Amino acid sequence: MPEWQGKSRGNKLGYRIFVAVCKTVGIKPAYLLLRAVALYFFLFSRETSKHIYQYFTKRHGYGKVKAIQKLYTNYYKFGQTLLDKIVVMSGIENKFTYHFDGEENLVEIVSRNRGGVLLSAHVGNWEVAGHFLNRLNITIHVVMFDGEHQQIKNYLDEVTGGRKFNVIVIRDDMSHIYAISEALQKNELVCMHADRFIDRSKTTLYPLLGEPALFPAGPFMLASSFNVPVSIVFAFKETDRHYHFFGSKPISKHESESKREFADRLGKIFAGEMETKLRLYPEQWFNYYNFWAK
Repeated sequence: MPEWQGKSRGNKLGYRIFVAVCKTVGIKPAYLLLRAVALYFFLFSRETSKHIYQYFTKRHGYGKVKAIQKLYTNYYKFGQTLLDKIVVMSGIENKFTYHFDGEENLVEIVSRNRGGVLLSAHVGNWEVAGHFLNRLNITIHVVMFDGEHQQIKNYLDEVTGGRKFNVIVIRDDMSHIYAISEALQKNELVCMHADRFIDRSKTTLYPLLGEPALFPAGPFMLASSFNVPVSIVFAFKETDRHYHFFGSKPISKHESESKREFADRLGKIFAGEMETKLRLYPEQWFNYYNFWAK
């Protein structure tokens, strides 16, 4: 079984230091400091490094030297996405530019007045994507495990003024289902991440980068049950100052399809889209466990 336990790493002091650097001297010096932090994780995070190294060698076919280089780049890119999130959400002056590829697809979903589901993954920078989807002028909810340590989350709320979208926390009492239903009835968008699960979650197998991998069945079944249009969205960092946002054409249930058939078709489309993007941006894979474990 995959070893992800629904929690993020990091500490409050580290966030304080980087926020102070960004506010006083800018993001470029913060990136420079980040290189040392990335080197630390590169050298001492053996468990996560093992999984990412295997991802580069087994899934992308890189040789040892290239895989090691990409491993360091992966840690550095991950740190950059965290910094960018803080900078953008806290209103710190920046020169980020963005290209929205498929924004019209999300506008079309909104125009149908039925609500919609956005499926994404822990690749690229989904929180920055959520922030800039505000330009659609519609309420966006993100469904997630409450995995950030509370102390860090409270501090991020302090420095950023809170997330610019609503969070629907997945709970054992299934109350999140009612929250999702209420949001869709108001013609709002609900974003779910379809690439992680915890123990006891229902899963399904789809091919990814040459081998079947376990995906959570929940996001696909929920989208099918509510019978609303679905778009697959990602945001990737292309340079230090530029992001590329992708939003697929709306995917809807065919009249002849059962809910289970639509959920399965949706899962296959999602895995295919995710693979395409990972081949374009291999260093921006941020699942630090064995994703292909059965």
